[in-house]
Amino acid sequence: MELQKSSLYRTIDRVPKLDHYSNTLPHKQAKTRPSLAALRKAFKASPQIIFKNHISKHITPCSLIRCMLNIWGVIMFLRLSWITSQAGILLTWVMVFLSVTVTITTVLTISAIATNGKTVSGGPYFMVSRSLGPEIGGPIGLIFAVANALSSALNAVGFAEVVRDLMASYGTTIVDSTNDVRIVGVITMTALLLISFAGMEWESKAQMLFFVALMISFIGYTVGTIIPQTPVKQSQGIFGYKSEIFLANLLPDWRGPSGDFFQMFAIFFPATNGILTGVNISGDLKDPNVGIPKGTLLAVFWTTLSYLALPITVGSCVVRDASGNITDHISANFTGPCTGLACNFGWNFTDCISTQSCQYGLANNLQVPLSPSVSASFHLITLGVFAASLSSSLSYLVSAPKIFQCLCRDNIYPYIGFFEKGYGKSDEPLRAYILTYIICLIFVCIAKLDIIAALISNFFLCSYVLINFTCFHASITNSPGWRPSFKYYNNWICMYGALSSLILMFLLTWWAALVTIIVVFLLFLYSSYKKPKVNWGSSVQAGTYNMALSYSVSLSSVEDHVKNFRPQCLVLTGPPNQRPALVDFVGCFTKRTSLMICGDVIMVRGAANSSTTKVRSFYTPIMANSLRGGTQNLLQASGLGKLKPNTLILGFKSNWKDSSPDNLEDYVNTIYDAFDSKFCLCILRMMDGLDIKDHFDCEDLCSKTQQLALHLTFPPLVESAEGISEKSDSDQIKTVFQNDQGKKNIDIYWIADDGGLTLLVPYLLTKRKHWRKLFVVLISEINGVISKNLKRKIFSLCLFQIKSPNFLNRFVDSVAPFRLFDEQKESASVQELRGNAPWKISDKEFEAFKLKSERKVRLNEIIRRNSLNAAIVLVLPVPQSDCPSSFYMAWLDALTCGLHCPALLIRGNQEDVLTYYCE
Repeated sequence: MELQKSSLYRTIDRVPKLDHYSNTLPHKQAKTRPSLAALRKAFKASPQIIFKNHISKHITPCSLIRCMLNIWGVIMFLRLSWITSQAGILLTWVMVFLSVTVTITTVLTISAIATNGKTVSGGPYFMVSRSLGPEIGGPIGLIFAVANALSSALNAVGFAEVVRDLMASYGTTIVDSTNDVRIVGVITMTALLLISFAGMEWESKAQMLFFVALMISFIGYTVGTIIPQTPVKQSQGIFGYKSEIFLANLLPDWRGPSGDFFQMFAIFFPATNGILTGVNISGDLKDPNVGIPKGTLLAVFWTTLSYLALPITVGSCVVRDASGNITDHISANFTGPCTGLACNFGWNFTDCISTQSCQYGLANNLQVPLSPSVSASFHLITLGVFAASLSSSLSYLVSAPKIFQCLCRDNIYPYIGFFEKGYGKSDEPLRAYILTYIICLIFVCIAKLDIIAALISNFFLCSYVLINFTCFHASITNSPGWRPSFKYYNNWICMYGALSSLILMFLLTWWAALVTIIVVFLLFLYSSYKKPKVNWGSSVQAGTYNMALSYSVSLSSVEDHVKNFRPQCLVLTGPPNQRPALVDFVGCFTKRTSLMICGDVIMVRGAANSSTTKVRSFYTPIMANSLRGGTQNLLQASGLGKLKPNTLILGFKSNWKDSSPDNLEDYVNTIYDAFDSKFCLCILRMMDGLDIKDHFDCEDLCSKTQQLALHLTFPPLVESAEGISEKSDSDQIKTVFQNDQGKKNIDIYWIADDGGLTLLVPYLLTKRKHWRKLFVVLISEINGVISKNLKRKIFSLCLFQIKSPNFLNRFVDSVAPFRLFDEQKESASVQELRGNAPWKISDKEFEAFKLKSERKVRLNEIIRRNSLNAAIVLVLPVPQSDCPSSFYMAWLDALTCGLHCPALLIRGNQEDVLTYYCE
C-alpha cells in the first residue's frame, strides 16, 4: 500500500491526488478523501483508504510505430500502383490529400479528446460515449469494433493474395485461385489469434519485428527504382525514371467497370485508417495523453510522404501496358507500326495493347511494387508486404476485442455481457478475441480485397463523423469539463471533418452508407428507449443546460399574455412516493404543458425518498420551522425567471378535527398566504386519503423542526434520471388518476368568477386520453358564451335552501368542539380565550357566517345528488381574513363530505387566465 501524504492543514487531510478523481472511470472505485464531517471532527483517526486492484500497464511500442504499421497496409503494396495507372499521378495525389484532410482533422479531434482527461481502454468508443452519451457511443462502439475486425480480415486477405501469387510463380496451387486465398487467410487469422492469446508482450515484440522488416523493404524498393533496368524488366514496362513516362502517367486513364474516381478512392481510403491505432490500445499505453497526439500526428506525416512518393516513383518508371515478352524488343531495321509510349524506348507492345491482353505494366499488374523487376531484392519486398499485412491484421485483431469488451462492460445492449470477462493480469478479453476471430473468418471467406475495402471505408468514415462531431459539440457547449491540453484544434474544423466524412460515405458507396446509417439509427433508438442507467457527464447534458439557460433568460423578456397562461404548480406533496395520487393528478394537466414543483416536507431525522416516483427532479432542501414558513419560502423563491409557480396545490387535511390547534392554524394560514401572494389555489380531497401509509403522523411532521425539499419537475420526462429509483413501472403505485375514466364526467361547479382557472384546469385534464368530457354547473351571466360542446346546468340562488336538516345538524356538530360559547361567559375571559385560541369560533362569528355555512351544506347536497357518476368535481370558497381556521376547515369538509369521487377545491386569483375573445 502506497504512502498517503498529508496536506499542510491537517494530518487527516490529503494532498491532491489523481486517484481521488477516478469515480467516472468504468468499474473503478476512487480512493476516498476525508469528508467534511471527518475533517471537522477533532482527534479522529484518518479514514481508511480504499484501493482498487491495479491493472498493470505494459510498455508497448509507441503510438508512432503502431500507427505507421497500420497505415502501411496491403493497399499500399497491392493496389496503389494500379490506382495510379487508373487515376494518374495527379488524381492519386488528390486522393491522398483528400484522405489526409479527413484523417488529419480526425487526428486533431482525437488528440483533443484524448488529452481532455486520463484515457483508459476502449479507444474511440470510450471517448465518444463519454462525450455524447450512450445513445451515440453505443452504436459507434459496435460499428468501430466491426470495422477493426474487417480491417484485420482485409489485411489477412491481402497477405493471402501475395502468398497465392508467390505459390503460383513456382507452379503450386492448393485448390484454385479463390480458395487458396481463403485457406491461407484462415490459417493466417488462426496464427494471429494465437499470438494475441499470448498477451500484449508477444504482440508488441512481433510489431517491432514487422516494423524493421517493413523499413528494409522500403529501402529495397527505392534502390530497385534507381539501378539500371535489364531487358527482362524493360519487357515488363519498367524503364527507370523517365520524364516521358512521368508525363504520360500524370493524367487518368480509366479502364473497366471500376474506372472512376470515387471507386478508386473507396479502395484507397482504408490505407489511411490506421490513425486510430494508438487510441484503440490507449489502455495499454504508458502515457496515452502524450503518446496519442504526438505519435499519431508524426505517423500521418511520414505515411503521407510515402503515399505521395510511391505514385511518383512508380509512375515515373513503369508504363501502363507491357507484354512481358522479351521478343517485343524493336530491332534496328524495324519499320512496322508501333503503338504506345514504350516505342520511344525500343519496345513494341502494340499486339497486346490492341488485343487488351497485356499482363504487365501499371494497368495490368496489380502488384507492381512486389515485382522482382522493381525491387532490388524480391525477397526483401515480399518480406515488407508480409510485415505490412500481418502487422496491420494483428493490430486490428487486438484492437477490436478491447473496444468490444469496454462496450460490453457498460451494459448498453443486452446479451453481450458474456464477452466482457477479462483474463490474466492484463485483463485480456479472450472471449471477445474468439468473437472477433469468427467475424474475421466470415469476411476472409469473401476473398475479395476490393469488396472488403469498400465496406471498411464506410464504417471508418461513420466513426470519423461521430468523433469529429463529438469534439465540435463539446467545444460549443463551453462545459467546464472540456479542457483538453492539446490546443491545436478548432471546433469548425471538427465540423468540417464530420461533414466531409459524411459526404464521402455516400460518394464512395451509397448503399453501404445507407445501411450503416440505418444501423446506427436503430441502435440509437434502442438506447434512447432503454435509457441505460449511466451518467458520464456527456456534452449532450452540457448542451441541454445551455439551451435551458438560454431559453429561460430569453423567456424573461417576454410579456405575459392571457392566451399563454399555464397553471405552473407548486405542489405540497410531502414525500412524493407517499402521496402518488396528488403527484399523478397534477401531472395529468401539467404534462407537456407547464411546470410542476413538488414541495417535500420531511423530518430532520429522516430523508425524503422520492425515488419511486416516475419523474426527474432536482432536490434542494430548504430549512424551515413550520409548514407555513417553508411554504412562504417556496412561494417567494421557487422557480426561475418566468418558470415560477402561480398555483399552490396541496392535499386536504382530513384529520383536521383531531389535529393540534397549531397545526390547524398553520395549514389554514398557508392557504391565506397563497392568496396574499396572488397565487391560485387547489386542494385535492380523496375519500380514502392521499397518503399511502395508514399511520402517517402529520402532527409530528409539523411540530418538529422540518426541512422543505424542492423538486423541480417537468412532467414530460417520465423516465427515471440518475440517482432515481431503478424500479420498474410494475413497482409503481397505481392511482385512480392513471386509470381510464370511461364515461364519467368532470363536474365543474362554477359558483364564482375567479378568472377562469376553474374551467381551465379541467379542460387541460380532458387533453389526456383518460378523461372524457366536462359537465359545467354554474350560476352565470355568460352561460351563452360557454362552449356548446360542454354540457351545462343552471342553478339559481333559490335552490341553495337547506332541504335536509340532518346535513346542517352534522355541520353544527363538527364545529361544536371549536366554539367558545361566549354568551355565557364574562367579557374579560372571552377576550383572553380569544387571544390564546384564535382558531376558536365565537357565537357572534357563528351567527355572522351562518348563511354561508348553510349554502355550503346545501351545495354539498346538490353535488351529491347530481354528481354520482362524476370522475371529479371542482369547487372552492375563498376564506375571509376574519374567518377562524376551524370554521374554514369545517366549510371545506362540509362541501366535500360524502362524495365517492375525488374532489378538487379550486380557486383562481381573480385575474384572467383564459379569454373568450379573439384578442
